[in-house]
Amino acid sequence: MNETITAIPGVEVGHWTDPGMLTGCTVISLPEPNVVTCEVRGGAPGSRETALLQPGMRVEQCQAILLTGGSAFGLAAADGVMSALEADERGHVTPVARVPIVPAAVIFDLSPENPNRRPGPEEGRAAYEARSADPVAVGRVGAGTGATAAKWRGFEHMVPGGVGSAVRHVGDATVGALVVANPVGDVFTVEGLSLTGGSHEPDPMELSPPPLTNSTLIVVATDANLSRVELTRVVVRAHDALAVCVRPAHTRFDGDIAFAVSCGDRTAGVDEVSEAVFGATAAAIENAITATQ
Repeated sequence: MNETITAIPGVEVGHWTDPGMLTGCTVISLPEPNVVTCEVRGGAPGSRETALLQPGMRVEQCQAILLTGGSAFGLAAADGVMSALEADERGHVTPVARVPIVPAAVIFDLSPENPNRRPGPEEGRAAYEARSADPVAVGRVGAGTGATAAKWRGFEHMVPGGVGSAVRHVGDATVGALVVANPVGDVFTVEGLSLTGGSHEPDPMELSPPPLTNSTLIVVATDANLSRVELTRVVVRAHDALAVCVRPAHTRFDGDIAFAVSCGDRTAGVDEVSEAVFGATAAAIENAITATQ
């Protein structure tokens, strides 16, 4: 049974992974039509096309979402995803050409030894071409290859992060979450069990944030038919799950961002979907850490 985000009909995920340089990127290809929104809560985000996803903007759907390593440099990988989508004749129709819409968000995984090694257009295209509806590979793959956690207490406490995914069901609708966990904070299960060694309530006097940025990136998708305004409530619960499972979360050292996608015609209430999103996101964050242990 598929218990990852690709359980949503039409959603496909592809990874490009460089285990030697500890970086990579992940593409979530979406069925159309769809409706997408996002919310940024971290103080150090790296992103592309997120303004277009807000309520009131003209374009409501996208063809794919890119999550990538490489900090802001890694946003260039979206160019490769766009070119591959263009070759597949996918994109927003204009009088001149189809323009693929590929929102993107990054984590900071630049290595002091190899700061020039980061995903670019070729790597983004490779991740898109590797997409599949099979259960998503989790752990230190794709955008989670160089992810780490628990850095707020100092680098000596740092542990691997990674990609995680989980699913919940609401009647005949399905909700899936995919997470790249690279937080400055410690990670906990939704029940409060520490997965990275941190305490339940961080001691402010122990705060030793490293001089690097971090991020937890979230994509939640459902085949329930929701509007963009309704999705703005859904995405709040994704961030709520992040705040429960990562302590501290949404800091000025994190680029935390959550995307929410409706890509189906199933019937489910926004409140019920929102609670399923909370559960799926929390489980995906846990999965991202336990898959590396």
